[in-house]
Amino acid sequence: MWPPSYFSCTQQEVFHPNPEVKLFGPVSVFICLSFDYIFFIFDSETISMASNENIDWGACEKEEICQKIETLLKNVHTELPDPLTDPAKCSLVKGDYLYFHYGCDGQDDRGWGCGYRTIQTMASWIYLNRSPVQNQNRIAPSLPQIQQALVTMGDKPGSFSGSREWIGTFEASLVLDYFCDVPCKVVHVRGGGAELEQVAAEELHQHFEKHGSPVMMGGDRDNSSKGILGVCTGDKGSYLLVVDPHYYGRQLEKTELQKRGWVAWKRVSSLDQSSFYNLCLPQTATKEI
Repeated sequence: MWPPSYFSCTQQEVFHPNPEVKLFGPVSVFICLSFDYIFFIFDSETISMASNENIDWGACEKEEICQKIETLLKNVHTELPDPLTDPAKCSLVKGDYLYFHYGCDGQDDRGWGCGYRTIQTMASWIYLNRSPVQNQNRIAPSLPQIQQALVTMGDKPGSFSGSREWIGTFEASLVLDYFCDVPCKVVHVRGGGAELEQVAAEELHQHFEKHGSPVMMGGDRDNSSKGILGVCTGDKGSYLLVVDPHYYGRQLEKTELQKRGWVAWKRVSSLDQSSFYNLCLPQTATKEI
Protein backbone atom coordinates (compact mmCIF):
# COMPACT_ATOMS: atom_id res chain seq x y z
CA MET A 1 0.00 0.00 0.00
CA TRP A 2 1.06 3.60 -0.52
CA PRO A 3 1.82 5.74 2.51
CA PRO A 4 -1.31 7.60 3.73
CA SER A 5 0.11 10.94 2.58
CA TYR A 6 -0.55 9.98 -1.02
CA PHE A 7 -4.24 9.66 -0.24
CA SER A 8 -4.65 13.00 1.51
CA CYS A 9 -4.40 16.27 -0.36
CA THR A 10 -5.06 19.77 0.86
CA GLN A 11 -3.91 22.59 -1.39
CA GLN A 12 -2.47 20.39 -4.13
CA GLU A 13 -3.84 17.49 -6.08
CA VAL A 14 -2.81 13.99 -5.12
CA PHE A 15 -0.54 11.95 -7.39
CA HIS A 16 1.84 9.05 -7.18
CA PRO A 17 5.49 9.79 -7.97
CA ASN A 18 6.09 6.43 -9.61
CA PRO A 19 3.91 5.94 -12.71
CA GLU A 20 5.07 2.33 -13.06
CA VAL A 21 3.21 1.22 -9.92
CA LYS A 22 0.16 -0.98 -10.34
CA LEU A 23 -2.18 -0.84 -7.36
CA PHE A 24 -5.36 -2.60 -6.34
CA GLY A 25 -7.15 -1.43 -3.21
CA PRO A 26 -10.35 -1.38 -1.19
CA VAL A 27 -11.83 2.15 -1.68
CA SER A 28 -14.87 1.34 -3.86
CA VAL A 29 -12.85 -0.12 -6.73
CA PHE A 30 -9.72 1.61 -7.86
CA ILE A 31 -7.03 0.51 -10.29
CA CYS A 32 -3.78 2.24 -11.04
CA LEU A 33 -2.34 1.63 -14.49
CA SER A 34 0.91 2.75 -16.03
CA PHE A 35 1.23 5.13 -18.96
CA ASP A 36 2.18 8.78 -19.16
CA TYR A 37 -0.75 9.27 -16.84
CA ILE A 38 -2.30 7.23 -14.03
CA PHE A 39 -5.85 5.91 -13.61
CA PHE A 40 -7.59 5.29 -10.32
CA ILE A 41 -10.98 3.58 -10.25
CA PHE A 42 -12.28 3.55 -6.79
CA ASP A 43 -34.98 27.83 -20.12
CA SER A 44 -32.41 31.48 -19.74
CA GLU A 45 -32.83 28.20 -17.85
CA THR A 46 -32.93 28.33 -14.08
CA ILE A 47 -34.08 26.11 -11.27
CA SER A 48 -35.74 28.03 -8.48
CA MET A 49 -35.38 27.05 -4.89
CA ALA A 50 -38.91 25.31 -4.34
CA SER A 51 -35.72 23.99 -4.72
CA ASN A 52 -35.11 25.43 -1.28
CA GLU A 53 -37.10 22.45 -0.09
CA ASN A 54 -34.88 20.04 -2.03
CA ILE A 55 -31.46 21.21 -0.90
CA ASP A 56 -30.12 20.25 2.50
CA TRP A 57 -27.63 22.98 3.35
CA GLY A 58 -26.23 21.05 6.29
CA ALA A 59 -24.98 22.72 9.45
CA CYS A 60 -25.62 26.26 8.15
CA GLU A 61 -28.76 28.12 9.15
CA LYS A 62 -31.07 26.84 6.43
CA GLU A 63 -33.52 29.74 6.53
CA GLU A 64 -30.76 32.35 6.40
CA ILE A 65 -28.93 30.56 3.56
CA CYS A 66 -32.06 30.05 1.49
CA GLN A 67 -33.03 33.70 1.77
CA LYS A 68 -29.74 34.56 0.06
CA ILE A 69 -30.31 32.16 -2.82
CA GLU A 70 -32.88 33.16 -5.39
CA THR A 71 -31.93 30.78 -8.19
CA LEU A 72 -29.22 28.47 -9.38
CA LEU A 73 -28.58 28.58 -13.10
CA LYS A 74 -29.10 25.41 -15.08
CA ASN A 75 -27.05 24.23 -18.08
CA VAL A 76 -24.96 27.40 -18.37
CA HIS A 77 -23.04 26.12 -21.41
CA THR A 78 -25.99 25.86 -23.78
CA GLU A 79 -25.99 28.14 -26.84
CA LEU A 80 -22.24 28.68 -26.50
CA PRO A 81 -20.76 28.33 -30.02
CA ASP A 82 -18.30 25.55 -30.77
CA PRO A 83 -14.69 26.76 -30.68
CA LEU A 84 -13.88 25.29 -34.10
CA THR A 85 -15.73 25.92 -37.33
CA ASP A 86 -14.98 22.42 -38.59
CA PRO A 87 -14.08 20.24 -35.59
CA ALA A 88 -13.07 16.65 -36.06
CA LYS A 89 -15.00 15.68 -32.95
CA CYS A 90 -16.97 17.34 -30.11
CA SER A 91 -18.23 15.50 -27.01
CA LEU A 92 -20.38 17.29 -24.42
CA VAL A 93 -22.08 16.73 -21.08
CA LYS A 94 -25.47 15.07 -21.46
CA GLY A 95 -28.41 16.06 -19.31
CA ASP A 96 -29.04 18.78 -16.72
CA TYR A 97 -26.82 20.23 -13.99
CA LEU A 98 -26.78 23.31 -11.76
CA TYR A 99 -23.97 25.89 -11.71
CA PHE A 100 -22.51 26.17 -8.20
CA HIS A 101 -19.95 28.92 -7.58
CA TYR A 102 -18.41 31.01 -4.80
CA GLY A 103 -21.04 32.36 -2.41
CA CYS A 104 -24.03 30.86 -4.23
CA ASP A 105 -25.51 29.61 -0.93
CA GLY A 106 -24.60 32.70 1.10
CA GLN A 107 -21.33 31.25 2.40
CA ASP A 108 -18.33 33.34 1.38
CA ASP A 109 -15.80 30.69 0.35
CA ARG A 110 -13.64 32.86 -1.89
CA GLY A 111 -10.04 31.65 -2.03
CA TRP A 112 -10.68 28.10 -0.87
CA GLY A 113 -14.07 26.71 -1.97
CA CYS A 114 -13.63 26.13 -5.70
CA GLY A 115 -13.19 22.37 -5.36
CA TYR A 116 -16.29 22.10 -3.18
CA ARG A 117 -18.35 24.05 -5.71
CA THR A 118 -17.23 21.86 -8.59
CA ILE A 119 -18.23 18.80 -6.55
CA GLN A 120 -21.65 20.35 -5.98
CA THR A 121 -22.10 20.91 -9.72
CA MET A 122 -21.15 17.27 -10.36
CA ALA A 123 -23.49 16.05 -7.61
CA SER A 124 -26.37 18.08 -9.06
CA TRP A 125 -25.91 16.28 -12.39
CA ILE A 126 -26.08 12.93 -10.61
CA TYR A 127 -29.24 14.00 -8.75
CA LEU A 128 -30.96 15.28 -11.90
CA ASN A 129 -29.95 12.50 -14.29
CA ARG A 130 -29.10 9.27 -12.53
CA SER A 131 -31.58 7.01 -10.78
CA PRO A 132 -31.72 5.79 -8.14
CA VAL A 133 -29.90 8.41 -6.07
CA GLN A 134 -29.02 7.59 -2.49
CA ASN A 135 -30.88 10.58 -1.02
CA GLN A 136 -33.53 12.15 -3.22
CA ASN A 137 -33.86 15.12 -0.85
CA ARG A 138 -30.36 16.42 -1.49
CA ILE A 139 -29.36 17.96 -4.80
CA ALA A 140 -25.80 18.51 -3.55
CA PRO A 141 -24.03 18.23 -0.18
CA SER A 142 -23.23 21.51 1.55
CA LEU A 143 -19.67 22.63 2.24
CA PRO A 144 -19.94 21.64 5.93
CA GLN A 145 -21.32 18.25 4.95
CA ILE A 146 -18.48 17.64 2.50
CA GLN A 147 -15.92 18.45 5.18
CA GLN A 148 -17.63 16.30 7.81
CA ALA A 149 -17.89 13.38 5.38
CA LEU A 150 -14.13 13.49 4.72
CA VAL A 151 -13.53 13.47 8.48
CA THR A 152 -15.97 10.59 8.96
CA MET A 153 -14.23 8.57 6.23
CA GLY A 154 -10.87 9.12 7.94
CA ASP A 155 -9.37 11.07 5.04
CA LYS A 156 -9.10 14.25 7.14
CA PRO A 157 -8.51 15.01 10.83
CA GLY A 158 -11.27 16.44 12.97
CA SER A 159 -9.81 19.93 12.66
CA PHE A 160 -10.65 19.89 8.95
CA SER A 161 -14.34 20.32 9.68
CA GLY A 162 -15.14 24.04 9.71
CA SER A 163 -11.78 24.94 8.14
CA ARG A 164 -10.96 26.75 4.91
CA GLU A 165 -8.72 24.04 3.50
CA TRP A 166 -8.75 23.25 -0.18
CA ILE A 167 -9.78 19.91 -1.62
CA GLY A 168 -9.03 18.33 -4.98
CA THR A 169 -9.99 15.52 -7.31
CA PHE A 170 -9.14 12.70 -4.94
CA GLU A 171 -11.43 14.11 -2.26
CA ALA A 172 -14.07 14.65 -4.96
CA SER A 173 -13.98 10.93 -5.76
CA LEU A 174 -14.50 10.07 -2.09
CA VAL A 175 -17.33 12.58 -1.64
CA LEU A 176 -19.29 11.48 -4.72
CA ASP A 177 -18.96 7.84 -3.68
CA TYR A 178 -20.05 8.71 -0.13
CA PHE A 179 -23.10 10.84 -0.94
CA CYS A 180 -24.14 9.54 -4.38
CA ASP A 181 -22.84 5.96 -4.45
CA VAL A 182 -20.95 6.80 -7.65
CA PRO A 183 -17.34 5.61 -8.03
CA CYS A 184 -14.91 7.85 -9.89
CA LYS A 185 -11.94 7.36 -12.13
CA VAL A 186 -9.08 9.77 -11.37
CA VAL A 187 -6.68 10.36 -14.26
CA HIS A 188 -3.25 11.82 -13.45
CA VAL A 189 -1.50 13.67 -16.29
CA ARG A 190 2.16 14.36 -15.55
CA GLY A 191 2.28 17.57 -17.56
CA GLY A 192 0.33 19.98 -19.73
CA GLY A 193 0.92 20.33 -23.44
CA ALA A 194 1.11 17.14 -25.49
CA GLU A 195 0.27 14.80 -22.60
CA LEU A 196 -2.86 16.76 -21.75
CA GLU A 197 -3.80 16.92 -25.42
CA GLN A 198 -3.61 13.13 -25.54
CA VAL A 199 -5.91 12.77 -22.54
CA ALA A 200 -8.36 15.30 -23.99
CA ALA A 201 -8.47 13.45 -27.27
CA GLU A 202 -8.87 10.02 -25.70
CA GLU A 203 -10.11 9.96 -22.11
CA LEU A 204 -12.48 12.93 -22.17
CA HIS A 205 -14.15 12.07 -25.45
CA GLN A 206 -14.67 8.53 -24.21
CA HIS A 207 -16.03 9.76 -20.86
CA PHE A 208 -18.60 12.16 -22.29
CA GLU A 209 -19.76 9.65 -24.86
CA LYS A 210 -20.14 6.84 -22.32
CA HIS A 211 -21.11 8.61 -19.09
CA GLY A 212 -22.05 12.19 -20.03
CA SER A 213 -21.33 13.62 -16.58
CA PRO A 214 -19.30 16.75 -15.66
CA VAL A 215 -15.61 16.25 -14.87
CA MET A 216 -13.46 17.96 -12.23
CA MET A 217 -9.96 19.15 -13.15
CA GLY A 218 -7.15 20.49 -10.95
CA GLY A 219 -3.38 20.49 -10.68
CA ASP A 220 -0.35 21.74 -8.76
CA ARG A 221 0.94 24.95 -10.36
CA ASP A 222 -2.48 25.40 -11.89
CA ASN A 223 -4.37 24.47 -8.74
CA SER A 224 -7.67 26.22 -9.44
CA SER A 225 -10.51 23.72 -9.68
CA LYS A 226 -12.38 23.66 -12.98
CA GLY A 227 -15.49 21.88 -14.11
CA ILE A 228 -15.13 20.33 -17.57
CA LEU A 229 -18.35 20.01 -19.58
CA GLY A 230 -16.99 18.99 -22.94
CA VAL A 231 -14.06 18.56 -25.30
CA CYS A 232 -13.69 19.58 -28.94
CA THR A 233 -10.82 18.30 -31.08
CA GLY A 234 -9.64 19.47 -34.48
CA ASP A 235 -6.57 19.24 -36.64
CA LYS A 236 -4.68 21.80 -34.56
CA GLY A 237 -5.50 20.53 -31.08
CA SER A 238 -8.28 20.33 -28.51
CA TYR A 239 -10.44 22.73 -26.53
CA LEU A 240 -12.03 22.10 -23.12
CA LEU A 241 -15.44 23.49 -22.18
CA VAL A 242 -14.72 24.97 -18.74
CA VAL A 243 -17.29 26.02 -16.15
CA ASP A 244 -15.45 28.16 -13.60
CA PRO A 245 -16.64 28.03 -9.95
CA HIS A 246 -14.71 31.20 -9.00
CA TYR A 247 -17.47 33.64 -9.94
CA TYR A 248 -18.70 35.63 -6.92
CA GLY A 249 -21.48 38.19 -7.01
CA ARG A 250 -25.08 38.76 -7.94
CA GLN A 251 -26.84 36.23 -10.09
CA LEU A 252 -25.98 36.69 -13.78
CA GLU A 253 -27.82 35.49 -16.83
CA LYS A 254 -26.28 32.57 -18.68
CA THR A 255 -25.31 34.77 -21.63
CA GLU A 256 -23.53 37.21 -19.32
CA LEU A 257 -21.58 34.40 -17.64
CA GLN A 258 -20.46 33.26 -21.07
CA LYS A 259 -19.59 36.80 -22.17
CA ARG A 260 -17.42 37.30 -19.08
CA GLY A 261 -15.63 33.98 -19.57
CA TRP A 262 -16.97 32.09 -16.55
CA VAL A 263 -18.22 29.47 -19.00
CA ALA A 264 -15.93 29.21 -22.00
CA TRP A 265 -13.96 27.02 -24.36
CA LYS A 266 -10.28 26.97 -23.37
CA ARG A 267 -7.59 25.73 -25.69
CA VAL A 268 -5.65 22.89 -24.04
CA SER A 269 -2.37 24.45 -25.15
CA SER A 270 -3.27 27.64 -23.22
CA LEU A 271 -3.16 25.79 -19.88
CA ASP A 272 0.00 25.73 -17.75
CA GLN A 273 2.37 23.29 -19.45
CA SER A 274 4.56 23.04 -16.34
CA SER A 275 1.67 21.87 -14.15
CA PHE A 276 0.48 18.32 -13.72
CA TYR A 277 -3.28 17.81 -13.91
CA ASN A 278 -5.75 15.41 -12.34
CA LEU A 279 -9.19 14.66 -13.71
CA CYS A 280 -12.04 13.17 -11.67
CA LEU A 281 -14.49 11.35 -13.95
CA PRO A 282 -17.70 10.04 -12.31
CA GLN A 283 -18.46 6.54 -13.56
CA THR A 284 -22.18 7.10 -13.97
CA ALA A 285 -24.51 4.80 -15.82
CA THR A 286 -25.51 6.17 -19.21
CA LYS A 287 -29.10 7.35 -19.24
CA GLU A 288 -31.23 8.04 -22.27
CA ILE A 289 -31.78 11.82 -22.13
